Amino acid sequence: MRLTHIMYKSNVNCSVLKGYLNFLIKHDLVEEKNVKKEKVIYAITQKGVTALKYFRELKQALPLIEETENHAPILF
Repeated sequence: MRLTHIMYKSNVNCSVLKGYLNFLIKHDLVEEKNVKKEKVIYAITQKGVTALKYFRELKQALPLIEETENHAPILF
């Protein structure tokens, strides 16, 4: 996706988004690709797909933790 598309979909301002993208690029989760003359797009890498898969699995486990939010904290 192009930077502006990501910005609108994520509802994050440009400077913050660039920081996030730099972090993701540095950790090989997203790659920056040059297409045509000056057009830059961002694409998720295979490592990013794997990380996203694990994040989604973790997110499914979180409702169990959220249910106990009003009670004593759970220590892992």
